[in-house]
Parts: sequence; C-alpha cells; structure tokens
Amino acid sequence: MTDKELVLRKLAILREHASRAARRRPADLEAFKRDDDAQDALAMSLFVALQEAIDVAFHIDADEGWSTPASNAESFETLATHAVIDRELADKLVVTVRIRNRLAHGYATVDVERVWRELPDGLAQLESYAAAVTKWLAAQP
Repeated sequence: MTDKELVLRKLAILREHASRAARRRPADLEAFKRDDDAQDALAMSLFVALQEAIDVAFHIDADEGWSTPASNAESFETLATHAVIDRELADKLVVTVRIRNRLAHGYATVDVERVWRELPDGLAQLESYAAAVTKWLAAQP
C-alpha cells in the first residue's frame, strides 16, 4: 500500500520547485540567454521538480507491488497501466523527464532556448501529474 503521506510531501516539493522554475523564467529569451545565474537557478528548480515526479512514480510502483521499473519512462508507463495517470500524460512525461538526465549528467548539452520555450508546457504536465496522483491517492483505502 502506498505511503500517502510520503507521496503527498513529495508532490508538495514538486509543486514548490515547479513554481520556482516558473518564477525564474524571464519573459524575454534573450535576457535568459545572457543570465547564467538565472539559467542555473531555473535548471536546479526544474531538476528537483522532475526528480520528485520520478521518485513519486517509483514509490507508487514499488509500494503497490506493480513492478520494479527499469527506467524513469517505465515508471510512468506503469502508472498509466494502473490508471494512476492517463496514457497521454505518461507519454508526455516520458519526454519531459529526459531533460532531468541532461541536467544531471551534462549541463553543457542542455539547449537553453528549448528549456525556455518548453518550460511552460512541461510545468503544466507536472501539475497535471501532481493533480492526477493526488486524486488517485484520495480514492485509495
């Protein structure tokens, strides 16, 4: 059985860091490209939010005894298989969380323009994920 309190704490951290990432995204791409500190701060907030999303998926998968996912992608696919999140969201999250690996293993490979451009949609996906998991938790005995 999933540890609801743990998952809800992780979702709160996810939401807090997603909010920080949103606040740290300048309205102007050129200003963002010139500001290494803003890039670093946004990247860290985004990294934490993405890592929490991944951690939540792995916790639920393990706690429910569904699987031991071999990858981040598989953890979201398992949640979709068990109707925690819908398939479309799982597919989007699989793509979105790939940036976590780039942030963790090679910041130089991160496309700053792409992060700036895709951040609003990625944050919306994370919020949809948090809402879906929260709803699923509420329905659990």
